[in-house]
Amino acid sequence: MQASSGFQGRSAGLGLALVSAFAFGGSGVAAKPLIEAGLDPLHVVWLRVAGAAVIMLPVAWRHRNLVRERPALLAGFGLFAVAGVQAFYFASISRIPVGVALLVEYLAPALVLGWVRFVQRRPVTRAAAVGVVLAVGGLACVVEVWSGLKFDLLGLLLALGAACCQVGYFVLSDHGGQDGRDGGGKHAEPPHPVGVIAYGLIVGAAVLTVVARPWGMDWSLLGGSAGMNGNEVPAWLLLGWIVLLATVLAYVTGVVSVRLLSPQVAGVVACLEAVIATGLAWVLLGEHLSAPQLIGGFVVLTGAFIAQSAAPKPPSGPIASGVGTGAAAGVAEGELSGDRTPH
Repeated sequence: MQASSGFQGRSAGLGLALVSAFAFGGSGVAAKPLIEAGLDPLHVVWLRVAGAAVIMLPVAWRHRNLVRERPALLAGFGLFAVAGVQAFYFASISRIPVGVALLVEYLAPALVLGWVRFVQRRPVTRAAAVGVVLAVGGLACVVEVWSGLKFDLLGLLLALGAACCQVGYFVLSDHGGQDGRDGGGKHAEPPHPVGVIAYGLIVGAAVLTVVARPWGMDWSLLGGSAGMNGNEVPAWLLLGWIVLLATVLAYVTGVVSVRLLSPQVAGVVACLEAVIATGLAWVLLGEHLSAPQLIGGFVVLTGAFIAQSAAPKPPSGPIASGVGTGAAAGVAEGELSGDRTPH
């Protein structure tokens, strides 16, 4: 009976992880037409985060104790994993293909290992180093370095900025996870991941409101339409896609799936996000990648998987699936909720 229940739990977790990967993978595909229609990338990010924050307000109220218990963690998640990743990612896809931007973000596991090895001066395994080499080599194929950096250099740097924001969050989570004490000095349970997401969205919306200044946005664009590979799609429909599916649904199904699966398995499934994003961009936006780029993308994902699975115990943040766009998911393993993640 217990074996059957465990199998059903893993099956449900796998299904939710796939849903999360599909949901996150569609964020760039839905956002790019809005950006090309005239909306500033920062305004699209603000609409996404603010809309999701409003929807998650009841969850935030339920977990209001987190504001007192883990303020630094909430601030870090909102600043790095929400505001930073989203802003850099959406700015990058305004200049380079969606699939390329997301693959650049998959350098995050390699960057985390670089932090572990050269800043924390902790040893890393040979397999992890191989994963880093594969990820960097695959990225060279994706951007076609032999063509003299065929893609917009600023777009690539913006995508790299999104990866760095994820690394910053993972490092912050590592320090926050080590301080698992409440106000009385007793051991405190890990924060509930959905609560962290809710407050991260609220903090991210507050930060982006100052940066994006949405009061200067051309709101009339949301009443019009945006072109998607020759077809006109209502702008409000694309915005609903971004807020409800690519943010709220993606985050919630992602963290629930990690509770049912091991972080390693959830991280492997999350790697499908880049494949899904590239496929959707190919079909819906007409962004065709060459054969070397597709091969390079496969190598990047392989390297990211090896790097995260062979690394020493990584940061024990509260989110291990779908950070920002979901890229580099699975890097932050460990305690994800009030219970330890089942293996």
